[in-house]
Amino acid sequence: MYSAMSTFIDRLDSGRVGGTSVIPWSCPVPFFGDLKTARIATVGINPSNREFVDSRGFELDDSDRRLPTLKSLDCERWAEVNGSHLRDMVNACRRYFRTNPYDRWFRILEEVLKPSGATFYGAHSTACHLDLVPYATSNKWGSLPPGEQRLLLSETYDALGLLLRNSDIGVLVLNGRSVVKHFELMTGCSLEVEWRDDWSLPRGKAAAVPGYAYTGSVEVIGGVRLLEPIRVLGYNHNLQSSFGVTSDVISRIGAWVGKSAQLDTA
Repeated sequence: MYSAMSTFIDRLDSGRVGGTSVIPWSCPVPFFGDLKTARIATVGINPSNREFVDSRGFELDDSDRRLPTLKSLDCERWAEVNGSHLRDMVNACRRYFRTNPYDRWFRILEEVLKPSGATFYGAHSTACHLDLVPYATSNKWGSLPPGEQRLLLSETYDALGLLLRNSDIGVLVLNGRSVVKHFELMTGCSLEVEWRDDWSLPRGKAAAVPGYAYTGSVEVIGGVRLLEPIRVLGYNHNLQSSFGVTSDVISRIGAWVGKSAQLDTA
């Protein structure tokens, strides 16, 4: 964890992501929750800007702060980060769900995890969240120019593999079609696709948005070979932003994840 965090700090300080929408004063967020105790991980594209700013775009501060920034670390540049700062950042990521999590986003994924017996929350958490790109951007991922998306993905190509290589995570849950697409490109694998009529989202007089489930396994991520194959599950709806996602659909996806994961969280 410390090695991965140090790597992402170095890349942030080197300017390799300079000129992009990455929030330059926000720390990398390679993981949310305790990676050591997690057995299953949900996967997204990149951290929300709301991890660092409020609805007006001002930096979160004091009790509202979720994760470290240059200001909270009392640094002017990432080059000033020392071992103590590194521990603060890693510990903030590990304790994320025990402090001030962005529940508006994560509680939906928690509902997906419940049937598997896993949870982000509490002293005995067995799930965590990972992102393909560990840097928050000022604009939502979908609104970034394709060239910028490719740049950020290429600069953090090995992020997921570096974290998973020494973890006990056995199942990944990909949240939405965009995550599935980028994950397949990153790993070179093609997940099996199954149409799920019970996941369709109604659109009034227009045709419903169909639901799809994705399954597979992976042994290499971003050029990093894992110690053991990891089972991969996914769905095409982005549960936090897809229009018309209902609690029933979330419940059905959760039931499928619980059945497919066959997770032992004891």
